[in-house]
Amino acid sequence: MKKILVIEDNTDVRENIAEILGLAGYEVETAENGKVGLVKVNQFKPDLIICDVMMPELDGYGVLKILASNPQFATVPFIFLTAKSEKVDLRKGMSLGASDYITKPFDDADLLESIAVRLKKSDLVTPAESHHMKSLDAIPSNYFNDKLKTFATEFELRRFRKKDVIFEEGNNARYIYFLEEGKIRVFRTNDFGKELTTRIVNAHEVFGFLDVLNSKPYSKSAQTLEDSNIRLIPIKNFIDLFYTDHDFALSMMKHLAIYSTILENGLVHQAYSSVRKKVANALIQCYEKNEANPVISMMRDDLASIAGTAKETVIRTLSDFKHEGIIDIEETDIFISNVNALINMPQ
Repeated sequence: MKKILVIEDNTDVRENIAEILGLAGYEVETAENGKVGLVKVNQFKPDLIICDVMMPELDGYGVLKILASNPQFATVPFIFLTAKSEKVDLRKGMSLGASDYITKPFDDADLLESIAVRLKKSDLVTPAESHHMKSLDAIPSNYFNDKLKTFATEFELRRFRKKDVIFEEGNNARYIYFLEEGKIRVFRTNDFGKELTTRIVNAHEVFGFLDVLNSKPYSKSAQTLEDSNIRLIPIKNFIDLFYTDHDFALSMMKHLAIYSTILENGLVHQAYSSVRKKVANALIQCYEKNEANPVISMMRDDLASIAGTAKETVIRTLSDFKHEGIIDIEETDIFISNVNALINMPQ
């Protein structure tokens, strides 16, 4: 049974859609706003998402942008709901990866047809690919990281302090790294010593394996952003797992494909976005949620490296954001007050 998540702030509309989908044979979960929707996505792991555009807390564009940056959910079909009276930027939604738009009020048949088409397109494979793709479809989307989480417990756990270097560009690759706790930045350094962060690694994610697959020294460096616990998986053991576990090999291929797309999108933003957009993207990439406000605890040098701009420029831009009420600053901590303003920052 296919699972569908409905994110809609209007109670009547939300319940009506849920009833229609339930009668059509779908398993349905609902959320009343974007923030709750993101929590439900992680819990429910839907096959398709229906989301209103204009919502409090976090709008539909924000939901889609956050999901598009997550390899686990980047390929889930996403259908926007919009009222005729709402001004909607279709190009913006489609550029973020939306599959379709449905205008409210809608006909039940139109809604079900759009869902069926998007699910069919998501499942569509050629006959030659069907055997392999069925195997991949049967593998949970988080299989790659979950498998490594269990596998890594057999190997050394090493503790690193904040700002410790884990490996440097040009070093011979010896390990695959699984982050149990903490936060890591992966970066490259140009001939003038300027650093550009290409990835932020969060807990229960793996890093350092791309160069191993190419049998080359590390092409990037890795450094802790906070105290971190890391499992060191020897290369031989990782390669053995790849060749002996078919499901793991398939899930890694999918993981790499999605990661490559995310990296390319990040490079486009680095090349063409304004300074304000670069800093906004860096904040979105780094922020964590707790029970109060999203908070980022990070040195300005590191944030500048992620944004791809000078430290002084980051400081000025953060000051502007604070003056505009988008963020609040206490020493090195940055509290995000308006997530939508960051997500919808003009290019």
